Amino acid sequence: MDNIVFIVMQRMRRPVLTLVLTYAVAVLGLVLIPGQDAQGNPWHMDFFHAFYFVSFMATTIGFGEIPYEFTDGQRLWVTFLLYATVVVWIYAIGTLLALVQDKGFQQAMVERRFARRIKHLCEPFFLVCGYGETGSALVRALTERNQHVVAIDIDPERISILRLENLRQYVPALHGDASRPVHLLEAGLEHPLCEGVVALTNHNEVNLKIALTSKLLHPDIKVICRADSHDIEANMNSFGTDYIVDPYDAFANHLATAMQAPGLYTLHEWLAGFEHQVLSEPIYPPTKGLWIICGYGRFGRAVYRRLKAEGIDPVVIEAAPENTGMPEEGCVIGRGTEADTLEEAGVTRAVGLVAGTDNDTNNLSIIMTARELNPDLFFIARQTHHENQSIFDAVNAGIVMHPSSIIANKVRVLLGTPMLYEFMGLAMYEDDGWACELVSRVGALVHERVPEVWEVELTRDTASALLEAGESGHEINIGHMIADPRDREKTLPCIPLLLQQYNKRYMVPSEEMSIGEGDKLLFCGRSSARSSMEWALKNENALSYILTGETKPQGWVWGFFHRMGSTTDKVSE
Repeated sequence: MDNIVFIVMQRMRRPVLTLVLTYAVAVLGLVLIPGQDAQGNPWHMDFFHAFYFVSFMATTIGFGEIPYEFTDGQRLWVTFLLYATVVVWIYAIGTLLALVQDKGFQQAMVERRFARRIKHLCEPFFLVCGYGETGSALVRALTERNQHVVAIDIDPERISILRLENLRQYVPALHGDASRPVHLLEAGLEHPLCEGVVALTNHNEVNLKIALTSKLLHPDIKVICRADSHDIEANMNSFGTDYIVDPYDAFANHLATAMQAPGLYTLHEWLAGFEHQVLSEPIYPPTKGLWIICGYGRFGRAVYRRLKAEGIDPVVIEAAPENTGMPEEGCVIGRGTEADTLEEAGVTRAVGLVAGTDNDTNNLSIIMTARELNPDLFFIARQTHHENQSIFDAVNAGIVMHPSSIIANKVRVLLGTPMLYEFMGLAMYEDDGWACELVSRVGALVHERVPEVWEVELTRDTASALLEAGESGHEINIGHMIADPRDREKTLPCIPLLLQQYNKRYMVPSEEMSIGEGDKLLFCGRSSARSSMEWALKNENALSYILTGETKPQGWVWGFFHRMGSTTDKVSE
């Protein structure tokens, strides 16, 4: 509001002063110039009649000579005023129209309406800064889970695209610089229902500024940032950023998991997959033999370090070694798109190849050329742009690394199901046989599509019937939660993955484990299992059937007939 008032006062100050001065001179002249009344006596117009006459004369509405017929001197003055006031009004109106069309004024008005809309939000929401490929993927994933989002981006075209997106939830969006605190405040940073801030811009410094501003202005808020520099990560950690996502290090860790424990990698891909995504097949990257890395940028370096940690000495192909600091040994200068360069790197005896440049076309060319020289290679492809998805699907690489998808997927898990993030961290301490067994159980439940993953916290709002049953003397366990409320002898198609109870964590808890108020559980399974579970947790009759096997009549009419039947049975006895 201050910006709007400032802009209006700045641009309209001179026209308004000119208009006021013109009116003042006009009124003063009419008061000073003598006139005559109906009897021919000298008469002077008072200020009220003068202002009234000038008001309707200046707007060219039309006028009569009031309250008496004017003298020639008054008519001469009025003739001058007619042209003067019209010119001044044209000047003022022209300036006002130019102000309305001014980009700065329009932006100020948009920000004012946006801030007012955010101020009146009554549902919890997340603030997403940056609506590029990563931000758009995250916003779509969150809205698909019925979570509310507010977006901000410095590119007006991206905001326009967002407004045209067919999203499940309406997403308020602002064209603004997220590194400026004023725009973060307008987007709801200090709003009591703002649950988290996600910084996903392409600039590390901007993400750093967003994280710092968020922690200073709203210390208790959850802050998740994208960073692809270890120095920036250390800086973010210094002031308590909750989660920092580096897509290149994250992928390198996933690759190591796929090499060491393929079952655990498959489990992660299935549980963290997007809704309605087809279950991926297990992959088995070779753990011994020669690997070739084409491109030694941020991605190539992360994969190189991880392969070295696995005891593999990869060969690096880089076109600009002076800019990347590539290792001195095991290096070939070139792009990797030429057969000669690949042969020099030893492609015919290699077991795996990483096409990791920042150019999608070059990465696809590298894979096609290398496949002709060695069809048995295991390929890892880096995909930079989402629009090339169909091409990368056709090339049929073993693993496709898309930085935006990695970030969006991890942030989605952190915001939507944080217990899944914790579960996968604990699963790293389990052996691959445990993971393969769990993968088999999940696959038997959901068949072709990734399972739905959800959390349940046992509170009065989410599990009122269950907690009341526990207070009335029933011993409640996990088996009661996963029992089918339509047939208690059957189990819902879901698996309990994690139980958080009294600061303890239980991986894949058994059905016999007792539960109570305040416990948190993580499940995976079909969406129908989730809806049935939520119904049973809140519905006394459904839970009573699960606990006792008896179906209580619902409603007054059925209750009346039930009581009548009970009375008849007693009389007959």
